[in-house]
Amino acid sequence: MTCNIGNADRAIRFIAGIIIIAVGIYFRSWWGAIGLIFIVTAAIRWCPLYLPFKISTGKSKKAE
Repeated sequence: MTCNIGNADRAIRFIAGIIIIAVGIYFRSWWGAIGLIFIVTAAIRWCPLYLPFKISTGKSKKAE
């Protein structure tokens, strides 16, 4: 797995994950568990949904 999540994307995913979990706890809903997906993808810096679309928000490596 190559990293396809950049630093800004990683921070946004982590914050969004925390917010989704907090809202799920507040409303006592299992939907808050979706926030874990955001936190895990931010932690491993890899998103499987980016693969089919060949998206990468990380730094590109320039060939010399």
